[in-house]
Amino acid sequence: MDHIITTGADALYMDERDHVVTALREIMAGETITYRNGAGSQNVTVSNDIPFGHKVAVAAVEIGADVRKYGEVIGRAVTPIAVGQHVHVHNIEGIRGRGDLGAKEKN
Repeated sequence: MDHIITTGADALYMDERDHVVTALREIMAGETITYRNGAGSQNVTVSNDIPFGHKVAVAAVEIGADVRKYGEVIGRAVTPIAVGQHVHVHNIEGIRGRGDLGAKEKN
């Protein structure tokens, strides 16, 4: 798939498997933002203030599920994540290079 960034989008979406988009500007709670995916322009209303470069959920994620950005797993949800919610260290945990996770899963 060719990725073309066009004007008018508030957030960057890279892969059809992604759960999040990346804010291209500061976004205030209650704003409706636009991003583009394979189906065209999409809108989502954000529920929290989102700093530039941070993530916004565009798909609901259940607790314990993997979270994808740019087609890659970036972590696991530690709380349920609703569409429009800020996605950051308060609701996902990193899972790469975590030797402690292997030990927990064996018990």
